[in-house]
Amino acid sequence: MKNIKFSILVVAAAMTIMSCRKTNTPDPVAPPKAPESISGEISANKTLTADRQWILDGTVFVKSPAVLTIQPGTVIKAKVGSKAALVIDKGAKIIADGTASKPIVFTSGKDAGSRAPGDWGGLILVGRATTNRTAPVNVEGGVALTYGTDKIDDDDSGILRYVRIEYAGIGANDSEINALTFYAVGNKTVVENVQTVYANDDAFEFFGGTVNAKNLVAYATADDDFDFDFGYSGSIQFAVALRDPKFVDAQDDGNGIECDNDNAGSDALPITKPKLSNFTLIGPNGADGTAARHAYGNRWRRGTQFIFNNSIILANQKGGLNIESDKSANFYKNGNSEFKNNLIAASTNQILTNAAASILTVADIQTKVVVNGGAIYSNVNTDVKLTSPFVLTGPNFLPATGSPALSGTWAATPGATSVSYRGAFGTTDWTSGWTNWNPQTKVY
Repeated sequence: MKNIKFSILVVAAAMTIMSCRKTNTPDPVAPPKAPESISGEISANKTLTADRQWILDGTVFVKSPAVLTIQPGTVIKAKVGSKAALVIDKGAKIIADGTASKPIVFTSGKDAGSRAPGDWGGLILVGRATTNRTAPVNVEGGVALTYGTDKIDDDDSGILRYVRIEYAGIGANDSEINALTFYAVGNKTVVENVQTVYANDDAFEFFGGTVNAKNLVAYATADDDFDFDFGYSGSIQFAVALRDPKFVDAQDDGNGIECDNDNAGSDALPITKPKLSNFTLIGPNGADGTAARHAYGNRWRRGTQFIFNNSIILANQKGGLNIESDKSANFYKNGNSEFKNNLIAASTNQILTNAAASILTVADIQTKVVVNGGAIYSNVNTDVKLTSPFVLTGPNFLPATGSPALSGTWAATPGATSVSYRGAFGTTDWTSGWTNWNPQTKVY
């Protein structure tokens, strides 16, 4: 009898607890843990958890064979005044695998309302894939590492997925830290859904390597949105750049794409040849107060090759497509480079070149653009018809009804998936939920 009574009491208690959980307030959420600082070298596997903020203090190196894992939703702030940077060295990995609802954020250590471009350095990945350098090259920005002579094209530096990088970039005398820099990074590295925000130099720069990427966002970049050098040969599909008219590097032209074989325009092999499809490059559109150094949508120069297809170049200040050197012009003329199925509507000078007229004139390029499925417009977005691409704090890049972005013949591009539209977007906004178009007001 006692056992029966005891059992009845246990059941009654359990039912009471369940009833309370259904009718009362939920269990309290544990408060976040105190911030934790990271500095120096990480030489053993380490995980940055989402239950606290992490403070990047100075240049932090992840050294081989360590793996730095960052949980979805984690916020990493740069220590104010430390010019912090996170460097993933050869043989090490970063696994920053966020989600659309829980992106991983690297940002300034300053409070909302006081952040500025250049508050910290940025994120640097150093790999072992092919470049066109024959001797080791120093990583830029005063980072004491070299790269450039390995040939491991399937090298793996980890995962960057659903990641934001805000207010990074240190530019100084051609030795910069960009918001996100890839040095000889290999094609087993995963790079998807990454946004840079108010980068003080380039948003994304690729020095050689074979890494592929998709769904990249460059928002309000000072210098170039996408920069390629030293034999980069990877593929990128679906990328958008939106420039802030009043913000640009005062010492250098800010371009949607800038691409060189190397600084000398040499014949070093492999020749730089990015394979790009479905880009939407939005310039300042001649807005009041536009800074002087906003420049070109595409700037192919110094002996580079390129594939640039199925894309939109819109409202760039000084020109849309610019092919700048005789070598680059010859590559385009002879079919080593491609520019197919693209829409161009720059603010002025839809097409430019400084190549010798005997090689390729502006008229030659215009003819070739149209023959290869492209279109050239003079009325900027009146003709291209994107929904609201110039609203800095809430852009909508989707093509409106009747937009030529929703037509055209797909131009096959290495590494790209065939879609039925030009530019980075069809009917779905893949930036929704994880990007931030108003970062100055965000409280972390």
